[in-house]
Amino acid sequence: MTIAPDDAQHGAPHIYRTMRDFVQSMDDALPGKFEITKEGIVHDMMSPGGPHEVTAAHVSRRLEKLMPEELLAHNGTPDVEDEPEGIMRHPDVMVIAWDDLNVPGSIDPRTLVAAIEVVSRSNPDNDWVAKMRDYPLLGIPVYAVFDPRTGTGAVLTDIHATPDGPRYATRKDFVYGEDVTIADWTISTENLPRYPDKG
Repeated sequence: MTIAPDDAQHGAPHIYRTMRDFVQSMDDALPGKFEITKEGIVHDMMSPGGPHEVTAAHVSRRLEKLMPEELLAHNGTPDVEDEPEGIMRHPDVMVIAWDDLNVPGSIDPRTLVAAIEVVSRSNPDNDWVAKMRDYPLLGIPVYAVFDPRTGTGAVLTDIHATPDGPRYATRKDFVYGEDVTIADWTISTENLPRYPDKG
């Protein structure tokens, strides 16, 4: 669900700060995840646990087995934020250096090596559409998407300029069971969980 104030698009600083204050006040009060995009506040009603978190944990662990010690595949807080752009996001997994994580407040998105999202059943367009637009705008060089609804995903790279702003030029799709390369590391997607049929 997106809550978009009339003038959220032009990124007025006071509007962004108001939205950020609201998001921070709601984080512990309501279930799900709140983020700020160019279109307003996004509320993802994902339920804790289950295939979403298990996928994030598997991807994080598989990456960390291959990465150098100075990096981690972090799946906790804080958010990544670019206040001038009026965007605050919370990747499910962020590949980042320990030194860049050890800062007060939000993370500078331009310090991320990669952002990884697990598509939520309640709001898939947030990952497949909105973040595909926001992450290159934030300068995140690699964006990987895992979709437990379909057992598929994609890795997006090579930010380039377009008339609509920065976009990823390269997209490599994968099917669960295949190996997938995220930045400099190739991991297996074997045995990642799927969402159960709604039946």
